[in-house]
Amino acid sequence: MLTQINFVEICSSFIVMAAIIDIFGSIPIFLNLKENNQSIKAGQACLTALGLFLAFFFAGDALLRLFGIDTASFAVAGAFVLFILAVEMILGREIIKNEANSGGASIVPIAFPLIAGPGALTGLLSLRADYAIINILIGLLINIILDYIVIRKLNMIQKLLGQNLIFIIRKFFGVILLAIAVNMFVNNIMVIIAKV
Repeated sequence: MLTQINFVEICSSFIVMAAIIDIFGSIPIFLNLKENNQSIKAGQACLTALGLFLAFFFAGDALLRLFGIDTASFAVAGAFVLFILAVEMILGREIIKNEANSGGASIVPIAFPLIAGPGALTGLLSLRADYAIINILIGLLINIILDYIVIRKLNMIQKLLGQNLIFIIRKFFGVILLAIAVNMFVNNIMVIIAKV
């Protein structure tokens, strides 16, 4: 498994997951939760999100087989979800709505759906069609570490980056995610066509 480690795949996995999770774009939500006296435990939130990701990553494939869906077809569907998320980030319009619960901020809404939301879970499983499992997991782990640091250092990051830079980062990741979604769609639609 260690021979499958590929820096490009790790970076690509990291970028896809970072763009979907959009932890910097969630900073205003985190700050709003803190202002409403909701305690945010970075460790609890990130470990819960990691558990959700791993459960879906390893059990999701069996679930697909249960419904008779192959990985390439799921990746094409995932590419559509990533495309919509990218358009949301670029245009600043909410298409996929995240419903937040007022109780237990560390688990809901931070772990789910802000970190391990439907788009991120779909994106993670879709990556399996193109990348080695070890590279996806390393990319995911780096993302969880980044999420932990951001949640722990909310106020400092807000002052350091400012609203304008956070806005630019969000748009940049949106364009990257859009390109990755198109690439994922093209690669996997060719696999499906080849089977026909």
